Amino acid sequence: MLGRADGPVLLFAHGFGCDQGMWEGVLPRFTDEYKVVVFDHVGAGNSDAAAYSPAKYSSLDGYVDDVLELCEELDLQDVTFIGHSVSAMMAIAAAAAAPARLGRVVLVAPSPSYMDHPEEGYEGGFSRADLDDLLESLDANYLVWAANMAPVIMGNPETPALGAKLEGSFCRVNPTIARQFARVAFLSDVRHLLARVAVPALIMQASSDLLCPEHVGRYLRDGMPQSTLVQMKATGHLPHVSAPDETADIILDFLQQPK
Repeated sequence: MLGRADGPVLLFAHGFGCDQGMWEGVLPRFTDEYKVVVFDHVGAGNSDAAAYSPAKYSSLDGYVDDVLELCEELDLQDVTFIGHSVSAMMAIAAAAAAPARLGRVVLVAPSPSYMDHPEEGYEGGFSRADLDDLLESLDANYLVWAANMAPVIMGNPETPALGAKLEGSFCRVNPTIARQFARVAFLSDVRHLLARVAVPALIMQASSDLLCPEHVGRYLRDGMPQSTLVQMKATGHLPHVSAPDETADIILDFLQQPK
């Protein structure tokens, strides 16, 4: 834990292929006034590799259970859960499951489902065939996939060091775990939980995000009763890395709003 021991609690959760270090650019903006909790999902970063269970972590629920157990273990109350990408899905699920524990959610580059559901009129941005191809490519050679996809997902070609940073993060993940977590990330669907998110929610929609089209942000806004959508100037899928000051400014503004 960082920051003020008696401050309001912010819990930061990273996305697929990342670890808590991806938040390093924004954390200094919060530690003066807030109690800041960062962690690695099991299988990522410096987490205990022995704790990884393919059965438990084959679905989003295993990760959501970990988040709620962490809050209970640390006795965290009125938590603002700040989740990036797949962790934004976890934030939605956690808020629906434990509204008494979470006070707000901040969804950074979120999607409730990356897969299209044409029978329901939903466009997540990827057909099932698209996702099958992506996952097949990842399975065939994870390191090559990481090298090819990291700069595209980062979405800031004018700053190649950012793409290289994400590639390095991808490459630190055990490929077997990465393959399973990728399926959790790209195939999960939390659309049915949106109406149950009764706490204030901030949706941070980055520009030119390959993984999250702008209409998905509007879908989230329309589905959650207390949500606010902010269209960011930052481009790509990791605005907290490519534009940490803008990211922190938007979150701080949200935190200062009355519930």
